[in-house]
Amino acid sequence: MEIILLERVEKLGQMGDVVSVKPGYARNYLLPQGKALRANRVNREKFETEKAQREADNLARRSDAETESAKMDGLAVSMVRAASEMGQLFGSVTSRDISDAVTEAGFTIARTQVVMDKSIKTLGLHDIRIRLHPEVTVTVTVNVARSLDEAETQLRTGVAVTGLADDDDDDYGNEVASEEAAREEAPAIEASAPEAEAEAETAETETASDDAAGDDSEA
Repeated sequence: MEIILLERVEKLGQMGDVVSVKPGYARNYLLPQGKALRANRVNREKFETEKAQREADNLARRSDAETESAKMDGLAVSMVRAASEMGQLFGSVTSRDISDAVTEAGFTIARTQVVMDKSIKTLGLHDIRIRLHPEVTVTVTVNVARSLDEAETQLRTGVAVTGLADDDDDDYGNEVASEEAAREEAPAIEASAPEAEAEAETAETETASDDAAGDDSEA
C-alpha cells in the first residue's frame, strides 16, 4: 500500500515522502496514529495544501522536544525487582514500566514513546531510547536492581550486583589478603636465615673447642 508520511517515521522516510508499506502496518499503526495518509489523488492535493502549516507545526514541536531532551540528558531511573543469583529477573521490565518511572521522575511520556526491541530481563544498567519527537530521541538509563542500595552501587560502579558477583568479590578479597599475609611473613623468614647460620657457626665452634680440650687432656 502506498502512503504519504505526515511526519518522519524511522526506517521509512521523512514528512511528505510517498512510500510503500504492508497493508496491515498501514491500517493498524500508521493511519490510526495520524502518521500517514493513503496516497490517493485527494490526499496528495490535501497534503500539498497543508504542507507549509504542517512543517511549521513540526518545527515548533521539535523545538519543544529538544528543550525537553536537554533537561532529560543523563536521567537514570531505578527499578527494584526480584532476581536470581545469576541476575535473571523473576519477570521483566516493560515499556509501560519505563514510561511510568520516567513520568514519576518529572517527565511525562507515553508507553509508545519508549523504544525497545524486547523487555528487560536482567539486573544492571540498560540504555533505553525515548522518542520525544519523530526527529528527537534521548537515552535514559534504566537501573534494575534488587534494592535501592544495590541500585546506588550499580550506578556508581556501572556493574550489575548479583549473588555470583558478591561471591567472586569475596574470593578475590580472600586471595588479596592471603597474598598480603605471605608478603608480611617473607621478611621474617628471610631475617631468621642469618640467625640460623650464626647459631650453626656457634655450634661448630663449640664442638671444635670441646674436641681440642679432649686432645689436650689425653696428651
